[in-house]
Amino acid sequence: MMLGEESESADYWKKAGDEALANGIKGVIMMGAHWDAPGDEIHVATNPNPGKSPVAYVHPSKYVDYKLNPDLATAERCIGLLRDAGFAASGNATFDWIHDTYLILIRINQLYDPHFHLRVGAALRPLRRENYLLIGSGGAVHNLYRNRWMPMLRYSDNFAQERPPEPWALEFRQAVEDVIRNNSGPRLRRAMTRLMKHPLYRDAHATDDHIMAAMFVAGAVGDEEDEGVTGELAAETWELTNMCNSQFVWGRWPKTPALTAA
Repeated sequence: MMLGEESESADYWKKAGDEALANGIKGVIMMGAHWDAPGDEIHVATNPNPGKSPVAYVHPSKYVDYKLNPDLATAERCIGLLRDAGFAASGNATFDWIHDTYLILIRINQLYDPHFHLRVGAALRPLRRENYLLIGSGGAVHNLYRNRWMPMLRYSDNFAQERPPEPWALEFRQAVEDVIRNNSGPRLRRAMTRLMKHPLYRDAHATDDHIMAAMFVAGAVGDEEDEGVTGELAAETWELTNMCNSQFVWGRWPKTPALTAA
């Protein structure tokens, strides 16, 4: 739904994209939350001419004419790096892109092991040095069962906040920010995985798919070399009352040519 609306988060990503292009970015590599692989596999999207899945509550004019530009050469590099790290990685040439995958997509693993996804991020970390942007697309608070859908059904307005977010959502959202702003290097990796043991975790995430991308990012920015580099909250958008879309970023242009976002 956010794809079709103006928001603080959308404004931030427009700015981030402009900065990336101005600094000669080579490509974008994303782990999304809407595509998972069975067993111990990891898939990388390699469809040379992917179709587009419909986006709920977004008018087709907002995305049907978007020119898709899959980077198959870099996808193969990702597969190679993942295999070198011991993953059962392969390309998937039949995957059609959905609303968070307009680029090279790394498929999450449906076992939802946080340490597994940390290792995926760590395996692809070297690409940051080559001016690739790594993104984890998930959600700080994402429980569709506890969202309030009536404003969307009545007014087609996912940002209508008829009441404040509930305490459990605010508390877990704050826990996510505390982890990201107060930890760096290997401590970030450990703290991020501990979020899944937070007493309000299951309230905030009824399923584990939307937290795995955060583990991926922690793996990519949580090396010993990253000590002292903490994440910053660049933008945030609440929708459906209890769903929090926080945009955290690690790195700087142009002093630090390696930028990673979640």
